[in-house]
Amino acid sequence: MVEVSPPLASAPWDYNSPAWAGKFLDEWCRQTMRSRIEPMKKIARSLRQHRELILNYFRAEKLLSSGVVGGLNNKAKVTMRKSYGFRSYNVLELALYHSLGKLPEPESTHDFF
Repeated sequence: MVEVSPPLASAPWDYNSPAWAGKFLDEWCRQTMRSRIEPMKKIARSLRQHRELILNYFRAEKLLSSGVVGGLNNKAKVTMRKSYGFRSYNVLELALYHSLGKLPEPESTHDFF
């Protein structure tokens, strides 16, 4: 009978201790590396490389979320998309400061409408 490794989707997030989550992650990676499924082995290698960063989630007691960073990243991408055609990087940088910092925009010297 073939032993199947436990699913990674939910199990490690059930732990509260970084030590126990690390043990689960190590065991899952060990079992996965013994499989013959190359894409799963690639995931296991990636998880092993980022082990400490993954365990930081548990060290922070699950209080930090990457949602805020994702929101800022999205806002920066939208600003850069809107700023297509700016002639210099400095103008793009100012646009990012204004959109991310909610700084007031200077009054325009031209009336467009």
